[in-house]
Amino acid sequence: MFEGQPKGLFALALANTGERFGYYTMLAVFVLFMQENFGMNAEEAGSYYGNFLMLVYGMPLVGGILADKFGYGKMVTIGVVIMFLGYVLLAVPLGADSVAKWAVIGALGLISVGTGLFKGNLQVMVGNLYDDPKYANKRDSAFSLFYMAINIGALFAPTAAVKIMEYAQGTLGYTAADSYHFAFAVACASLILSIAIYFVFRPTFKHVEGGKKKADATAAPVEELTPAETNARIVALCLVFAVVIFFWMAFHQNGLTLTLFANEFTAKSATGVQGMMFDVLNLVAIIVIVYAAFSIFQSKTSKAKAISGVVVLAALAFLGYQYVSTSSEVVSVSAPIFQQFNPFYVVALTPVSMAIFGWLAAKGKEPSAPRKIAYGMLVAAVGFVVMAVGSMGLLTPDEQAAAGDAATFVSPYWLISTYLVLTFAELLLSPMGISFVSKVAPPKLKGLMMGGWFVATALGNKLTEVGSAFWGELPLVTVWSIFIVLCIVSAIFMFVMMKRLEKVA
Repeated sequence: MFEGQPKGLFALALANTGERFGYYTMLAVFVLFMQENFGMNAEEAGSYYGNFLMLVYGMPLVGGILADKFGYGKMVTIGVVIMFLGYVLLAVPLGADSVAKWAVIGALGLISVGTGLFKGNLQVMVGNLYDDPKYANKRDSAFSLFYMAINIGALFAPTAAVKIMEYAQGTLGYTAADSYHFAFAVACASLILSIAIYFVFRPTFKHVEGGKKKADATAAPVEELTPAETNARIVALCLVFAVVIFFWMAFHQNGLTLTLFANEFTAKSATGVQGMMFDVLNLVAIIVIVYAAFSIFQSKTSKAKAISGVVVLAALAFLGYQYVSTSSEVVSVSAPIFQQFNPFYVVALTPVSMAIFGWLAAKGKEPSAPRKIAYGMLVAAVGFVVMAVGSMGLLTPDEQAAAGDAATFVSPYWLISTYLVLTFAELLLSPMGISFVSKVAPPKLKGLMMGGWFVATALGNKLTEVGSAFWGELPLVTVWSIFIVLCIVSAIFMFVMMKRLEKVA
């Protein structure tokens, strides 16, 4: 799985891991912070959330245009500095008046601009590593690994947010509203780590940073395309962009309506195996078991296989100890902590998905990237079917808020299961989509086209507001059905356009 990849992949992936850890720590509590600190309702907080995500994922278009001219590495460095200033501004507690609100808006603007310069261009650099014919056949697997690294950062983010807030309230005596700023401060520290990794390991990827001064003999020759070939590729990419708008609209309900569901409709405590799932250390142990088990089968020496077996047994022993010592304890379940399940599943399932697609590739039956995206949309629809089933018979959000002791709460397993299904969809769509863009984009427009991917993501994130707009009077089943229909229609569109997409893939 890791063999045969250029060293630059791991350096860039780790740099992105640090940045994503900070970003998702902030995002895990953002909507709840806007409600707690400024007294906003779900729709108002959802508007801020949607607009912020739209900017975060829209600005890479500008960042890509600048990088195509001035170089990807330069834009990445400038972006980290701007992001850092934004997180610093969020970390300062300024109260709840209009000045504080404008400070939050300014901070979100800085983070958006910084991310626009950083995120897309880092991914272009990853793709550039695979323009070398020696690595060309590993492009899809590389982006799966890169995506996994992103989610390692995201895995620990919700726990970090919750724990630092608990420390601020319980030990330092801060109010609930002020404690959110400690979660935002975590992002500042993670960015320092991210840029340190970037510069320490820069020699492994310096040749793909772009810019006139960066060109050298080790760079792969630029592919020349006819105008017709260029147009065909751009059209194919735009068709994919149109579909992923609706995927991200549905998927990023994890920070909005799914978080609201966790906060308003999900049981606030858990015990036994269910309770163990809310301890990130137990999730890490499961990840260790998955990777060590794969290592047993993939290792080339008996010694390596034996070591991997010992690691599996040690992780199982740890989980056994945890069950014996903590299964009877009542674990408090807070809404932000549910956001750890998506990155957990991404990290744990990436080797599984890579193994499946590797096996299919060996038999000559691996689906194309566009076909994987279409399947991903269908799987996403199934994820919201799970939510619809779990919401049957529940009150509307407005009725739940007024119900008092008569309010009904459901098992955390509904959300945990939904995140599992949505993660399968994400693994089919997101890393494969990024890989498709890096492969198909005309060589002189790579930054722009990667920016286009993020613009599609931005529009989808803006449309997340649809969920919060309907959150209140409508039955929950109706809310989830909106996303079911959108995902199915998008999948059908992909299948109709498949011949055109696969022609350039």
